[in-house]
Amino acid sequence: MTDLLTSIQAALGLPHTSIPFTSSGALPSAFAVTDLACASIAAAGQAVSQLLQQHTGRLPTLEVDRRLASFWFATSIRPVGWSVPPLWDPVAGDYATKDGWIRLHTNAPHHRAAAESVLGACADRAAMASKVAQWAKSDLEQAVVGAGGCAAEMRSWAQWQAHPQGLAVNAEPLIQFSADNDQNPKPWQGSVAQPLAGIKVLDLTRVLAGPIASRFLAGLGADVLRIDPPTWNEPGVVPEVTLGKRCARLDLHDKTDRAVFESLLKDADILLHGYRADALERLGYGVAVRQKLAPGLIDVCLNAYGWSGPWQNRRGFDSLVQMSSGIAEAGMHWKKANKPTPLPVQALDHATGYLMAAAVIKLLGQGGAARLSLARTAKLLIENGAGTGEALRAEDQSDQGMLVEQTPWGPAHRLQVPLKITGTPLQWALPAGELGSHRAQWW
Repeated sequence: MTDLLTSIQAALGLPHTSIPFTSSGALPSAFAVTDLACASIAAAGQAVSQLLQQHTGRLPTLEVDRRLASFWFATSIRPVGWSVPPLWDPVAGDYATKDGWIRLHTNAPHHRAAAESVLGACADRAAMASKVAQWAKSDLEQAVVGAGGCAAEMRSWAQWQAHPQGLAVNAEPLIQFSADNDQNPKPWQGSVAQPLAGIKVLDLTRVLAGPIASRFLAGLGADVLRIDPPTWNEPGVVPEVTLGKRCARLDLHDKTDRAVFESLLKDADILLHGYRADALERLGYGVAVRQKLAPGLIDVCLNAYGWSGPWQNRRGFDSLVQMSSGIAEAGMHWKKANKPTPLPVQALDHATGYLMAAAVIKLLGQGGAARLSLARTAKLLIENGAGTGEALRAEDQSDQGMLVEQTPWGPAHRLQVPLKITGTPLQWALPAGELGSHRAQWW
């Protein structure tokens, strides 16, 4: 735990302070997933306490609950009388090839269509399995990715270390900061209770890391406006990640909507985005254009496979990075299983989300940009050794908060927050809501 927290503090330029972790136990895994959950949440909390010290002269104390941190890395919402839709498309998952394993990620309709353009239409997993079995894993990965889809063959950590993309990621920092020397910091409008009050966050992120970051910022009082394309949906995660946010839709291929977007960007303090490295450039909103439209904008982004190397523009998700980087293969050996064994939660997404939030808070008042990637977070986890510790005590009713969240799908509770900052409760003014349920405007 100490090594993980120290590595993250160093990456963020935070003091190497020990932070108390309460309760005991760990998620069952080949890797120290609960330690990663605690360290990333703690670092985001430490960034908040440093911000408050800067503005008030007092440094609040922190603590993180190991059990609750582990649970939040799975899901925080507890529906009452309804269920969150399934996270996965029916044919998404791991399949045996002629010479190993591959994971197909088909949650988005266009990603499923891309896989089926290579493999043929598949009504169910059995049909998909019989088609995949005829392929070599590398050939199928290349074919699906070439068709605009998402796939990853299972590699070992040693194979990833020798791969050109693994080598590129190894050379990248955990968080790549760049300064903005022209920044004129706006006066702090926050308070101890709401440190980010008055901060406008334009959120262009999707499942799952970026929305975790903006949910944390919203819990500290930021005005978060999430923008999605007209037809995008992610029903399995929307109730989890839209807490505290307003969600609107814009078509950045439409002239009128582009004008609205540019107006929003000009007034934003922070831009969060999780597109592939070249995506905003292709929409005409590259770095230079963003800086011209919104001088002093804090620009924090992530991608799946890193910001250099041959895969920097490759589509990817947590589960695919786990396959590529050796995590699923190591899990298989750890569990003595005969198939890929991923982490028990999507820890790369969640941890990277808290690191993004910490980077945003670190940049407040000084300006600049930060880049993160799921693959670089994977390296941090893998290099910090095996998971240890007894099982977590099972969740019970006392782990849930008292408030009832009135969502469009029905009432729900949230788990109690794993991070305690003295005087600064993480609390959200808005319940989770549907994508596109608000107007594209600042409050």
